[in-house]
Amino acid sequence: MWILAALTTSIGFGVNNTIFKWSSTKHLSKVQIQFFFYFMAFLLTFCYGSVSNSFHPSVLSIFLGSFIGILNANGNIQMSRAFEKGPASLTSPIIAVNTIIPILCAALIFKEQIHLMQWIGIICMLCAVFVIQYTPKYHSNTNYVAWMFRVLLSILSFGILGILMKTTTYLHIHSLDILVSMYGGGSLYLGIHMLIVKEKIAFPEIKTGIIIGIISVIGYSCYFYALNKGLGSIVFPIVSLNCLVVVLAGCYIYKESLKSYQIVGVIVALVGIVLTKI
Repeated sequence: MWILAALTTSIGFGVNNTIFKWSSTKHLSKVQIQFFFYFMAFLLTFCYGSVSNSFHPSVLSIFLGSFIGILNANGNIQMSRAFEKGPASLTSPIIAVNTIIPILCAALIFKEQIHLMQWIGIICMLCAVFVIQYTPKYHSNTNYVAWMFRVLLSILSFGILGILMKTTTYLHIHSLDILVSMYGGGSLYLGIHMLIVKEKIAFPEIKTGIIIGIISVIGYSCYFYALNKGLGSIVFPIVSLNCLVVVLAGCYIYKESLKSYQIVGVIVALVGIVLTKI
């Protein structure tokens, strides 16, 4: 069941990333979209927690949740800026290696027992993520120092985020407490960022953010369930396969064709999922 939850998270994140990709073609503000999706998700989780009387925040849950929200928002911002600074062909694949950080921590710190066949499956999925997102002969303006700086910030943000999410389940903190704090902290961070850069609020960003917010609540709820019930070392690479959803959506929406190496990547990803079930 937790594998299914992880796959649901992967699909949800993939759909959201596809919407982000679409918003870029419409020249919508990613920061604004993130703010409204965080704020919408905060309202949904807070109202649900209040009505169901299942929201019981503590200093620790507020701190960890807010930190997770800020890291996720910052990771997305740094990734979008990395695309502007350096080779787009390598930005996504390199940032995808952030998954290794929480995988290693889950095995070393939380003492998760991973069988050889499962390790092979994990490696297959990580390789597939790199291959699927690689886009050769794609050129952009290059400023390698600034690009690498943004890439490293994004890797650290997403990597530490994964560790903290696993930590919250290890400490048995209720996922709803973390979700409310995560979306609340992220909203505050992005709101301050918007004030600093003086962005003007626009309706398309509000509408897009609300849709992403609803999907995000479902995705992260499944994410926490998968981490709580299953092995983080397997959950993290499965979730990272959300790039596959983006690629397939690109084929359907923008009539893009899969390259031969991407087809191989898809097959390797499926093999990896099967191996983690053995």
